[in-house]
Amino acid sequence: MLNSVLDEAYERVRHTGPERDGWLSNHVPMAAEALVRHGHGRAVHRWIDAYADRLEERPRGIRRIAPAEWRDPLGDPVRSGDWLDFFDRELAGEPWRDVLARWWPRLLPGIAAGATHGVIRVGHAVRALLDAETGPRVTELGHGLAYWAARWQPLAPPGAGPYPVTDARSALDAVPRVPDQRFGIRSRLAQLADLTRWPAVAAAVPGDAADDASTRLAAVVDAAVQRHGTHGYAAPVMLVHAATAPNAVLRTLPALPPALWRPSLAAAWAATAAVTAAYAPVEARALPPAAGPELGEAMARALDTGDAHAIKFIDTLSDAYARSGDPVLRAVAARSVEQIAAD
Repeated sequence: MLNSVLDEAYERVRHTGPERDGWLSNHVPMAAEALVRHGHGRAVHRWIDAYADRLEERPRGIRRIAPAEWRDPLGDPVRSGDWLDFFDRELAGEPWRDVLARWWPRLLPGIAAGATHGVIRVGHAVRALLDAETGPRVTELGHGLAYWAARWQPLAPPGAGPYPVTDARSALDAVPRVPDQRFGIRSRLAQLADLTRWPAVAAAVPGDAADDASTRLAAVVDAAVQRHGTHGYAAPVMLVHAATAPNAVLRTLPALPPALWRPSLAAAWAATAAVTAAYAPVEARALPPAAGPELGEAMARALDTGDAHAIKFIDTLSDAYARSGDPVLRAVAARSVEQIAAD
């Protein structure tokens, strides 16, 4: 029954656009998948009802994108409707894994698309498809890929190694901050090119090179989750993406050819470092000494707030908790939900 709820949710937003108000992301598909995953399927339609006035109609296409001419409209949000039509055709003609494998390396350099919401939406769709291949889920994957393509935004390039190998938390602590944090993410990410240390930081993917990409990527996610508890107060919503973006990549790895895992790790680390550079404060705040409530309660609280970022953060934090069982993460969950709701 609950799997059908997710398909129903995807159908409800099939004819809506990936954004609203010119830039803000449509969070329904991502939040719905997370809610169903964590046992709140019966609340999904009610949550969508409350969110519905933020949705906009699916944009119309301007000009058909030919398969051999995809480079020119890449990163052009005016062509969002064309990209939606394009991926509808792509997925109608081939298995979704083949389409994903072809487009993933094309889109990966622009992982910052839509403040990383492009890759996050794809990650939720892939996780749903790995559970069950249904028509609405294939369509939703196409919408995520189209959003990513339309908002494709590369980060300032990394340098060339060798660079010191370190643990993920230390690597995040070493990320420099952009100097002007008054404006939105596009302005902040543009400043990365002016940071003398950025090329080295972006290239220094943390972890032991002997470990596989999924192990190293999980460590990046775990570090970003824990760091939200100590540094998230400065920008609770935006710093969520330092954890949810690499987790979306991690969730997608099982559906990708192994040859794409290493470049996926590198791009995911760059995204986490970039969001950290753009929004993290200098000073940490200590976590409460006691562990917070169980994560089921934290997700219920996130649902009560109605905030999609709170829902998605607890979803990602739950993955980290499943790996470590660290009770500190329960304190992070409680604090982060309150901060996100208040942001």
